[in-house]
Amino acid sequence: MMKLSQFVCRNAVSEKLFSGRACNVKDCTWLQNLPFRGIVTSSQELGEKSGKIFADYTVFKGKAAFSIRPSLPTFRKLDTGGSKIDRMGSMMLTFWPAIGQRKYDWEKKQVFALSPTEVGSVISLGLNDSCEFFHDPSMKTSLAGQVRKSLSVTPIADGGGYFFSLSVVNNNLKTNDRLSVPITSAEFAVIRTTCSFILPHLMGWNQYSRELTSSQKLSGYNNQLKNSQPSGYTSQLTRRPEEHIRTVVPLNLDSEWDK
Repeated sequence: MMKLSQFVCRNAVSEKLFSGRACNVKDCTWLQNLPFRGIVTSSQELGEKSGKIFADYTVFKGKAAFSIRPSLPTFRKLDTGGSKIDRMGSMMLTFWPAIGQRKYDWEKKQVFALSPTEVGSVISLGLNDSCEFFHDPSMKTSLAGQVRKSLSVTPIADGGGYFFSLSVVNNNLKTNDRLSVPITSAEFAVIRTTCSFILPHLMGWNQYSRELTSSQKLSGYNNQLKNSQPSGYTSQLTRRPEEHIRTVVPLNLDSEWDK
């Protein structure tokens, strides 16, 4: 009987979804009481299940699609036991060309990585300001100059946002790709806010703040332990294991900083 009820329920879900009856918010309220299982409800649970979290901000326009996501820094272990940032993080911009109405060629993507300083240049733009960046993914190698990339951010004439334009010249493949996406004021506000939030993480400063927080907790714990001892009682103050062990996890979501 239980299996039969689940089968009937699933058929009801399929009927509603594919018949188009769940077409607005009100129509979707019936989903709340269904016995779905395996649905991830938190980012922590999502990370535990997949090992990596994907949270790009993507906009789709007539000639191209545009996405932005963070690539966090990496750290290296020191002989002293501490850790030092090995590679700064970046904001990865990805462009896909359109091949039709609401259709994009996902295989022909082009990427451009903004350094923390370049991120600062973008988020500090005024209404009539513009900026441009030039990258060579093979700089300081024998392959330098074979691929050249340039990204420009220029204001839209009516003040309604910015054009994000990417040019990629590949001398090996004899190609010259140009992609441009108009970003509205609202979309740029999202980009500016998210970049401002993630900027300290790209520099590894969030790890530093965690260390300060742990030190403050340890100091408060030791003071509390000291004040709780009877008068005339002396002992060596000890740390809680979970508060004095510093673990630095490599935060390498992507190593495309040079792109």
